[in-house]
Amino acid sequence: MIDASENQESVIDTQKKKIESEADRKWLENVSQAVEWEPTYDGIYNLVVIGGGPAGLVAAASAAGLGAKVALIESNKMGGDCLNAGCVPSKSLIQAARKHAGEQEGYPQSIHPIKRDDFDAVMENLRRTRANLSEHDSIDRFRKLGVDVFIGHGKFCGKDKILVNETTLRFRKAMIATGAIASTLPVPGAKEVDFHTNETIFNIESLPKSLIVIGGGTIGCEMSQAFTRLGSKVTQIEKSSHLLSREDKDASSILLQTFIREGTDVRLNASVQSLSQRGTTKYVSIVEDGKEREISAEEILVCVGRTPNVNGLELEKAGISFDTKNGIQVNDFLQTTNPRVFAAGDVASLERFTHAADFMARIVVQNALFLGKRRLSSLIIPRCTYTVPEIGHVGIGSNSGTESKSLVTTQTIFFNEVDRASIDGDTEGFVRIHLKKGTDQIMGATVVNPNAGELISMITLAMTNQIGLKKIASTIFPYPTRSEAIRKLGDQYNRTRLTPRILNVFKKWLQWNR
Repeated sequence: MIDASENQESVIDTQKKKIESEADRKWLENVSQAVEWEPTYDGIYNLVVIGGGPAGLVAAASAAGLGAKVALIESNKMGGDCLNAGCVPSKSLIQAARKHAGEQEGYPQSIHPIKRDDFDAVMENLRRTRANLSEHDSIDRFRKLGVDVFIGHGKFCGKDKILVNETTLRFRKAMIATGAIASTLPVPGAKEVDFHTNETIFNIESLPKSLIVIGGGTIGCEMSQAFTRLGSKVTQIEKSSHLLSREDKDASSILLQTFIREGTDVRLNASVQSLSQRGTTKYVSIVEDGKEREISAEEILVCVGRTPNVNGLELEKAGISFDTKNGIQVNDFLQTTNPRVFAAGDVASLERFTHAADFMARIVVQNALFLGKRRLSSLIIPRCTYTVPEIGHVGIGSNSGTESKSLVTTQTIFFNEVDRASIDGDTEGFVRIHLKKGTDQIMGATVVNPNAGELISMITLAMTNQIGLKKIASTIFPYPTRSEAIRKLGDQYNRTRLTPRILNVFKKWLQWNR
């Protein structure tokens, strides 16, 4: 006899699987549906774009909206890494992890693993979110915008020709936006052990009891904290002396202490020697402090960077210079060594962010179609790591060379000096701004705060519009807010201008006016 509760659980499981399959069906139909038709245009395209990620989609939509005849080629899924295996699913998982950790009694000293049904709900929400957002990047939407969309592998067959699905497309201008893929781990056993990258981790069906994360960059840190907060036993391995090696060391130190408090086992100065698997358990051999150790876990997540996706494009036939490490060679106008062809996004830049790809694509449209002269070097590109606390950065930083350091002055305000942070009971972190020496011109900044992504945007706005700390100091901010930290730095700068000589003049003036 079947227990009624067991039968109900079976029905619920069936419903969940149906919901998940419907979400995935909607997502895949939007971004990679089977080709029902292909355009038969035999003229010359104003612009042919290879790659349907953020850069390619922005360029195609913008150019078509301006009246250009545009073709877009995508070999995998529209939306690129950001929609399918990057920003969208990762931030959904991170948000779920924050919520689960916040609900724990005694957090961060003890985090209970999320229940199976709750984890299923987390992954269901991830899939639904991805499916809903995929409509904006869908094949159908772009065809309605007037873009000829080809699902297939595009490759150059001449300086002004691209072959896709046995169809040759002629172009006046082209743009390569094929993005980047997860870098491989060049150690023994890597080909034999079934590990995850960001391209597969969001397809897992159950929470791993234990997880080894290899890499201490943005993706590695975000995923280490998320899985720790969901209840996995996480070991993170980083070869350098601190997490987020591009960031301010004080910022990295705060993040490390947070990870340790929450229970992540962080191994710094540790180099991976090999991977292996015995039964269902996976092992990573590392050298740490000169000693070789072996760490085991149920799953391994490899986050050791991104590699430009240049394979199979046959760039040589178009006279385009590239290398497999740095990607496609472009000048400051994003033009390749073939004047007809431009490149944007992760395939041609070390600033591998969705927002950077977006603005690079805008430069390409202007320069390729309208004889513009917009420069990549004119862009001020911020970045943010979405851990808790978040770490936001823009411009130069504390890790800049000695030559840069001699040309700047640095000011810092800690959040224990900001009333709103004290009210919220979250005073860890700081805002640090680097100024051109002798001026109030902002050259760079780092923010460590739960809202760093929002706060760094304010500083980026100031830098882009050449607004210095003096004007920020004269701007009224609502009280109490965390953004007051930025205004307080303006006050701090103004106080540095009150030299003993100037103060003496003020004193004499006031005495004379008594």
